[in-house]
Amino acid sequence: MVKESATKALEDAGIDYNLIEQAYVGYVYGDSTCGQRAVYELGLTGIPIVNVNNNCSTGSTALYLARQAIQGGTCSCAIAVGFEQMNPGSLQSAFTDRTNPMEKFMMRMMSMREYDATAPATPQLFGNAGRDHMDLYGTTARHFAKIGQKNHQHSTNNPYSQFQSYYTLEQVENSRQIYPPLTLLQCSPTSDGSATAILANEEFVIAHNLQHQAVEIIGQAMATDTPQAIEGNCIDLIGVNMTKLAAQQVYEQTGLGPEDVQVIELHDCFSCNELVTYEALGLCEVGGAARLIDNGDNTYGGKWVINPSGGLISKGHPLGATGIAQCAECCWQLRKMADKRQVPNARVALQHNIGLGGAVVVTMYRLGFPDQWRPYPREKRNPASYCDSPTNNAPKL
Repeated sequence: MVKESATKALEDAGIDYNLIEQAYVGYVYGDSTCGQRAVYELGLTGIPIVNVNNNCSTGSTALYLARQAIQGGTCSCAIAVGFEQMNPGSLQSAFTDRTNPMEKFMMRMMSMREYDATAPATPQLFGNAGRDHMDLYGTTARHFAKIGQKNHQHSTNNPYSQFQSYYTLEQVENSRQIYPPLTLLQCSPTSDGSATAILANEEFVIAHNLQHQAVEIIGQAMATDTPQAIEGNCIDLIGVNMTKLAAQQVYEQTGLGPEDVQVIELHDCFSCNELVTYEALGLCEVGGAARLIDNGDNTYGGKWVINPSGGLISKGHPLGATGIAQCAECCWQLRKMADKRQVPNARVALQHNIGLGGAVVVTMYRLGFPDQWRPYPREKRNPASYCDSPTNNAPKL
């Protein structure tokens, strides 16, 4: 899988693997140095290869590290790769003889909601966040189902999607219940897959005449959990506060806000997470996600097209590859290469990739070599205005 995705990325860039100076390779389930074994299919060139494991945010973490290496001047061209081959069924812990990384989160959840021994743990975490949102803001189960239906519909135009079938809203609502309010068609599946991105500095881009296809990372931030994650409600448990923190940093870096974005790939491992992430990214006020959905502002014809790829729910969620697959979709959209799922007038894209335990990476992309669209950014604005809420105790920039 890595040979296929990485070869396609190299062909797209028109460069040979021997020009890659560093590799960052992400996977969650695998032995040590699987990253070397995977990229050795491209050649054994002696370059540094870093294995990355950061739960579901592994792919975007590899991307983050590759960008840092280039920004820091340690290399001019790097490759970020993600892959995963998963066992059937719900996620399971690989080790039972040591402390589980999710122990504090699970204990906090069980202090607020009764634990269901018949349901998988991860859907309970996200399902309980959805139930809290329903209790606090009047959201209904149908709002979550609408997200599942939207993403499955989007995936019918994505040849890379794991599922490409159309489902009605009623079919989504009536599919097998996993944990209320989540039904089967609102949950990401077990997936295998790989994705690759090539990152380079401006000098490399110019030297290899790639200006016409360069997509620039204009803002990127990684954050981990704030104290509220294990002190707040079930919504806080699934990382909304670290998403707010990372989003604030990206908006500050770029001087842009959600209103400047046309296309968003965000981490919809479950429909509940997509809904609360609307608010964490500042697309609407806290408690306003249901209205955003009802207005159709998360799909074609609305304010944003969110998860045009089909998202994790329908495109699939091979953990190590997910963050880089999101990057690929953002780049295809900005380069007008998304065919039937193309978002009209896509100029700026936003990516959100989260892993419980936890870590989140938020990235903003813009098409075009810098000289094509500067001066930039436009007037500075207060990023807290996008992500702030009375319950947000994350530091303000």
